[in-house]
Amino acid sequence: MAKCEICEKSRITGRRISITRSQVSRRAKRDWKPNIKKIRINDNGTVKTINICTSCLRSGKVTRAV
Repeated sequence: MAKCEICEKSRITGRRISITRSQVSRRAKRDWKPNIKKIRINDNGTVKTINICTSCLRSGKVTRAV
């Protein structure tokens, strides 16, 4: 799975809990995956392709290549 190359965000594992009548009845393993895109950026005049999460992209931590 891809990882954000700016903030190192990757998948998180945990348990999904289904609750029935105010009692925990079942637990199932689950992964939460970040929203990662592959984009082209400008890095000191050179164009590179990296994997970046959308929160880093929206905050302006990199400049996109046109």
